[in-house]
Amino acid sequence: MSLASLKPQVETILTQTEKTLDERLFAVCELLDQNVSYYNWVGFYFKNGDKNELKLGPYVGAPTDHTIIPFGKGICGQVAVSNENFVVPDVAAQDNYIACSITVKAEIVVPLFVNGENVGQIDIDSNTPDPFTAEDERFLEFVCAEVAKQLE
Repeated sequence: MSLASLKPQVETILTQTEKTLDERLFAVCELLDQNVSYYNWVGFYFKNGDKNELKLGPYVGAPTDHTIIPFGKGICGQVAVSNENFVVPDVAAQDNYIACSITVKAEIVVPLFVNGENVGQIDIDSNTPDPFTAEDERFLEFVCAEVAKQLE
């Protein structure tokens, strides 16, 4: 299934306001996990109040011990500081990588902005080496923009 074909489904899920935001975010994670073969862990991290750290939100995939990530630590923590997408084709080549699973080969993290402020991110791990393309980046930017509409 193409990433573009998932966009209407993402929009539909996120506008189901009878469900909680966490339920909708979890449903988005499920949609991506089930329809993109190389998305093996899909989750959201959000800024933890006034602290310089991220807190794990809804996700689909193997359980993780990384429920709190300090800004600057790991790929997610770096995106919280840089405010830029981070695509990691080979996690073994990254000095500041926090290993969640030995099966993870690549990671992509895209920040989520509300009114110009980085409030969180979508994080995707892949067990496939170097699977992420510019199309993944654009699609995940779309997902984050749609989630941001629900947070404004």
